Amino acid sequence: MSFFSAFADLVDRLGDVLEPVAGTASTAAAIVLFTAFVRLLVLPLSRAAARGQKARTRLQPQVAALRKKYRKNPERLQKATLELYAAEKVSPFSGILPSLCQLPAFFLMYHLFASAEIGGAPNTLLGHSLFAAPLGDRWKDALADGGMFGAHGQVYLALFAVVVAVAVYNYRRTKRQIAAGAALTAGDTEAVPGMGAMNKIAPLMSFMTLFTVGFVPLAAALYVVTSTLWTAVERTVLYREEPAAVPVAA
Repeated sequence: MSFFSAFADLVDRLGDVLEPVAGTASTAAAIVLFTAFVRLLVLPLSRAAARGQKARTRLQPQVAALRKKYRKNPERLQKATLELYAAEKVSPFSGILPSLCQLPAFFLMYHLFASAEIGGAPNTLLGHSLFAAPLGDRWKDALADGGMFGAHGQVYLALFAVVVAVAVYNYRRTKRQIAAGAALTAGDTEAVPGMGAMNKIAPLMSFMTLFTVGFVPLAAALYVVTSTLWTAVERTVLYREEPAAVPVAA
């Protein structure tokens, strides 16, 4: 039995267990449960990322001071910044580890519901649905089957509504964090080279999830929406006590 066949069988069996509670949406419920399990596995990395973010916030005034000191020497600025992070045991890349570790699970779910066959046999999971929407279909299939407000399309509208609500929440939260960070560095948004451009893009990143949900199989979209909602709740809890940084003299 191949790895994909074993995983398909696992999802199918989990769906059978959940059927008395979830009914015809049992396989969709199994995907949600699988997503929660993956997020629990990467929770230690998420906690480390939160600690790293709090430490970077605390160090923003020092980074701004280094930038002013080495304004004409970008190479020395980069070295000094990395030395500061190393001395404080802060990794500038810790924030992306939780997302990177989830990619295999996402691509596994994508492959499972984008393949007509698994292990040389017909993919029976494609026969399962979330209400009126088959888990292997995409948004374009919903538009072709009753349109945006048809029974198929309404499932996607509900997912889009959740994504937009989370994206708006993240947008406002990120804007507040950026404003607070700018205040700590006396408005110097370029405390790290390129940070000014990143600060303009970062608040909008959550809206990119809409494109993912619209173009991947519904099962993978359900994984993304569940993970996105989990992330919003997780960040609210883990980042609720941002440390105050004390500005330092340049």
